[in-house]
Amino acid sequence: MTNSFPIPSPPQELRDKWLDKAPNTSVYDYLIDSAARWGADQELEACCAWLVKLQSLHYINALRTSRRPKPLTLKERALETFDKLEHLFDGYGHDGETIREALEALPSD
Repeated sequence: MTNSFPIPSPPQELRDKWLDKAPNTSVYDYLIDSAARWGADQELEACCAWLVKLQSLHYINALRTSRRPKPLTLKERALETFDKLEHLFDGYGHDGETIREALEALPSD
């Protein structure tokens, strides 16, 4: 086992940027969070580079998607909420399809 760690330390200009952006009340928390995020991103990219050697583009995309998910859009959140509440419409003689169709017709921004 080697003593060298494959992920380098953040470059000084990135450290300076973090320090400039950190709020005065929680500088250390901000710096720790930023460094952890940066390190995790470096590890993800190293894993993706390793997969490139295996010529596994599908796995690279799947890995990035699962490890760095994008937040749900407003439309996706609305549809999820609707799915949870849809059963309420049954008791009132409505099937809720009009609402679902309207939500699905919204742009996926």
